Amino acid sequence: MNAVEIKNLTKNFGNIIAIDNISLNIKKGQITGLIGADASGKTTLMRLIIGLLLSDKGEISTLELNPRAQKEAVTACIGYMPQKFGMYEDLTVKENLDLYADLKGVSHDFEKVLTFTNLTKFQNRLAGKLSGGMKQKLGLACTLLGSPELLILDEPSVGVDPISRRELIKLVKDSITENTTVLWSTAYLDEAQNFDEAIILDKGKIIYQGPHQKLGDTNQKFEEKVIELMGGYKEKESEIAKDYNIKNTDVEFVVEADDLVKKYGEFYAVKNNTFKIRRGEIFGLLGPNGAGKSTSFKMMCGLSTPTNGTARIMGVDIKKNPTKARSNLGYMAQKFSLYGDLTVLENLRFFAGVYGIPILKRKKRLDEIIKIFNFEEYQDIMSKELPLGIKQRLSMACALIHEPAVLFLDEPTSGVDIIGRKEFWTHINALSKKGVTVLVTTHFMDEAEYCDRISLFYNGETVAIGTPDELKKSVNANSMEETFIKILEKNQGGEE
Repeated sequence: MNAVEIKNLTKNFGNIIAIDNISLNIKKGQITGLIGADASGKTTLMRLIIGLLLSDKGEISTLELNPRAQKEAVTACIGYMPQKFGMYEDLTVKENLDLYADLKGVSHDFEKVLTFTNLTKFQNRLAGKLSGGMKQKLGLACTLLGSPELLILDEPSVGVDPISRRELIKLVKDSITENTTVLWSTAYLDEAQNFDEAIILDKGKIIYQGPHQKLGDTNQKFEEKVIELMGGYKEKESEIAKDYNIKNTDVEFVVEADDLVKKYGEFYAVKNNTFKIRRGEIFGLLGPNGAGKSTSFKMMCGLSTPTNGTARIMGVDIKKNPTKARSNLGYMAQKFSLYGDLTVLENLRFFAGVYGIPILKRKKRLDEIIKIFNFEEYQDIMSKELPLGIKQRLSMACALIHEPAVLFLDEPTSGVDIIGRKEFWTHINALSKKGVTVLVTTHFMDEAEYCDRISLFYNGETVAIGTPDELKKSVNANSMEETFIKILEKNQGGEE
């Protein structure tokens, strides 16, 4: 029996074809993965299934109901977790659960849902103060209220570390019955092993539907086959570093953290953080959600004042001369922080002006950035309307527009598809070879292998530091993901 049946479905947004005449069935009682690159149509398809969008052509049956004509009946049977965190950040965990229980007309007995999401001791914390992994757990808890027949989870593991990603899929499997249907969208190809069936979308079309094992019995083989189905990927030389004008320096350590401490009341977000990075080095900060990585970034950029300690960029103390220190720095924040009501081109123009690019050079630099990052078809679109991967690309472009000597990238590839991630790292490696110093955080363990050195964070402190090979050898691990998990378990893993 099928939970969802779709026939000849089409959805356009102006001249953009989001869903291109697709037909498919989603079996009842299974976890089906909806896998695809950014702008492949995953979110649009999910919203059509639950009646948040109306199709241009075609037929949809959701739980034997018509989501267009019987939207209220469909809504009563489903749990929907949107891609963007959908909770109220100025309400506590408990208050968010109360609100969703009222909206769904279900019991306010949250003991079970709080227990299995490990949120019991955090129920009085504001949702906005939760780490990324905990926010996703709260979103899942609210989605599961009322035991819905159909769970629609739109990229629930975006921005979540490997341990929390494992916990999320386990929470879903442990909380559903044999009759519950789950549709889980993701850009992370390694998550396919958790699904009973995989549907792979590309440019609004289905390019594969079936068990993931038929494409490859290992993550690597599956990844290679998916890339092949998407048209393949040919690595090409990055143009971003070709004429990059980097400022010369005699400073031995271009980036320094000197006993950085950040304390909120009695809580230490960062404790005595110290490291030094040489010119042209790619230095990675790894750790679970809430470990203190982004807090360290903000202190080192002068966006947050350290409780103790300081940071130096190109030898300039960030506390004593923040303006001069930041002039050498390009910063890409974890959360999309550009101007949503400005177009791509307008954002680029704005940052070119803020960073003081001379007017006579500005147009040439803008044309270069648009070409390098393939913004031609997006330059007149409001940035708030861009797919997540394109937003990340725009954030990186704005951080690089003034050709900084130091680049801080806070989870630059979060939510970006496999091909987009490879392109990001082509740029990062090219910049490093040019002499740009890169400090980067990531949740993708395969990306950690690109780093020259890594500092592993837990509870605000560095618990291990070294090259990828040194860290793997220290715990007798074969991969960075295994290394990450072993070191965190050694330090009593998990998040608080």
